[in-house]
Amino acid sequence: MLENFKLEGARSRSKKKTVVSVKRLLQDLGGHQPWGCPWAYLSHRQRRFSILGGPILSTSVASLLGELLHEELALRWEQLLLDDACTGGALAWVPGRTPGAGQLVYPAGGALDRLYFQKVNLTPGSEPRVLGDPGHIRLRGPVRQVVTRTVQGEALLAVRSDYHCALWKVSKQGQPAPLQVLQVEKGATGISLSPHLPGELAICSRSGAICLWTPQDGLQQIYKDPETLVFRDPSPWRWADFTAHPRVLTVGDRTGVKMVDTQGPQGCGLLLFRGGAEASCQKGERVLLTQYLGECGPECLHPTLHLICTQFSLYLVDERLPLVPLLKWNHGLPSAPLLARLLPPPRTGLPRPLLLAGQGGELQLLHIAGEGASTPRLAGPPQSLPSRSDSLSAFPPLEPKSQWRLQERLTAPAIGLAAAIPPSANTPVLSLFQLSAAGDVFHQGLHLQADPGPDSSAPTASWTPQATASCSRWLKALLEVPPAPPVWAAPTFSHRRLLGCFEPQKAEGKAPEGLRTAMAKGRLLQLRDLGLLPTEERAPAPEPGPEDELSERLEAAWEGQAAAWWERRRGSSLGPGKQPKRHKRRTQLSNTFSSLSGRLDLSDAASPPPSPERTLPAARPQPPVTPPSQESTQELWARAVPSERQQTLRDYMAELPLRGDAPGGASVPSSQTSSVRATPSRQRAAVRSGSQPHCKKPRMGF
Repeated sequence: MLENFKLEGARSRSKKKTVVSVKRLLQDLGGHQPWGCPWAYLSHRQRRFSILGGPILSTSVASLLGELLHEELALRWEQLLLDDACTGGALAWVPGRTPGAGQLVYPAGGALDRLYFQKVNLTPGSEPRVLGDPGHIRLRGPVRQVVTRTVQGEALLAVRSDYHCALWKVSKQGQPAPLQVLQVEKGATGISLSPHLPGELAICSRSGAICLWTPQDGLQQIYKDPETLVFRDPSPWRWADFTAHPRVLTVGDRTGVKMVDTQGPQGCGLLLFRGGAEASCQKGERVLLTQYLGECGPECLHPTLHLICTQFSLYLVDERLPLVPLLKWNHGLPSAPLLARLLPPPRTGLPRPLLLAGQGGELQLLHIAGEGASTPRLAGPPQSLPSRSDSLSAFPPLEPKSQWRLQERLTAPAIGLAAAIPPSANTPVLSLFQLSAAGDVFHQGLHLQADPGPDSSAPTASWTPQATASCSRWLKALLEVPPAPPVWAAPTFSHRRLLGCFEPQKAEGKAPEGLRTAMAKGRLLQLRDLGLLPTEERAPAPEPGPEDELSERLEAAWEGQAAAWWERRRGSSLGPGKQPKRHKRRTQLSNTFSSLSGRLDLSDAASPPPSPERTLPAARPQPPVTPPSQESTQELWARAVPSERQQTLRDYMAELPLRGDAPGGASVPSSQTSSVRATPSRQRAAVRSGSQPHCKKPRMGF
């Protein structure tokens, strides 16, 4: 196929239609749209390529598509078991200049490809107040993770998509400014912002590579291992986070967590957590999330603590004592815990709240105590918080279809979690925000207890009038009938290169316009599209008149004038001055029959009962009939009949109802008796014509 394709090099001056430019062909296949067609684009190069490469592409493309289909099916099955795309959460709270003020950063839209910035003001005694309409940034892929951190007074925002990662710097006025956009060819699985240096970002790839990006040094790879840490696991999920040392990172997969020195040789490190007997793990237990809990501050936990979540338990691990967890707790969530948030203490000396959220929307609240050198512990039992699906009973009853839509939106998977505690002089209030996969952001206000002890009850959620009104507006917008989707228009292609020598003909009339309208709407062509109105009623049949041939013939036969009517028809069809054409052999017998029927008087045998309007022909006075001679009668019917058909004609004449069959015993003329005396069939007919009734005898083959 080399002679049909022009590879890289100088521009070819060949004008052959069988030579395709590979460079432009790849542009076409990559979605290049120079004409701006919104639906599709098909060029003449692709047509020629499909013709030239048809025999070869039929075999190679099938195997390639088979491999891609197998890979896609395996990926879909893994997503059904565990969808880890939004691990870490896609909702973040960026604090503002004043306490209680800030903005929520979250994705929305049908494809979650729009990043929204909504300014919110939190007040302890009422619902959060939304300030204005949110601003948004359009991205080239769905947003999977949003991370925010404030380092040395500088607020940073990192966003992870499937194959891109971006970093913004948020000003004090809340305006984001882009710093860097990175592309990950193999797909990104996690990002983390450094708590030590502003702008430092750790990125994980599905290929097992961990990269570090800084504004000074740019992007550098610090670790890569396609195999898992402890035992073999097919999951390509990788995770990275920072530690108490600025140059040491944690690298995690489904089997364990490892600490890696960025300044040391690649491959060296120390296992921090292993899914095995050291941590008393169950069979099949896998790591789902790792998070660094140590932050700089006077009331923070020890800076060497890490949180590790599996599908069964929660572990607190210290960097100084690897492999042996300091704390283990079975969370009992029905879905995978992929979201966790550690909040500052509501007051001085109180334990720090830790929120744990499952993929199904379940929430757990833990209180972790142990500042400084003390051992971390749970202050009181974990508390289960009301979920989004629990608020279904607070909505008014709806019809089944609307109720199903409401339940579907409330039970959508959770992909984001954010929380803030505004300053309050009374009981502290936890403002909790949840983002669902449908793009809805739900708020929940919870009153925290000052001293969570063993006998403390779970926080309760109360419905305020503001919350009720907000939910009513959201429900009204949800149940509104969505607008009709845009009508898909078929892509139009240029036919100038193919039909350049033909001049378009302008079609006149309504038929072409109706045809185009029917094709655009995708329906059948109807009569009204062509300008023809369908006939609703059929035209009545014409009444018989003087020109009705069938009526005239029936009337003549009723009166016994069938032969005369036939002669008139023959004369009118020939016209004046025209001679009758020579009859064919097949019509001679029928002409003879018609001539005989004109000679015979059959009105008595075929006449109906008498009526007042009409009288029988036999009752009318008739002149005496002179019987012709036997020779003239024989010449009459045998003149044009061949000799081999005369016997057939005799049998036919024997079955005719003659005058002797009439109920009066009328005699048959001597000419007719003499003409039928030669055949036995006519003799039998004469015997029966007396007193015996007429009985037809079936004959075979006639």
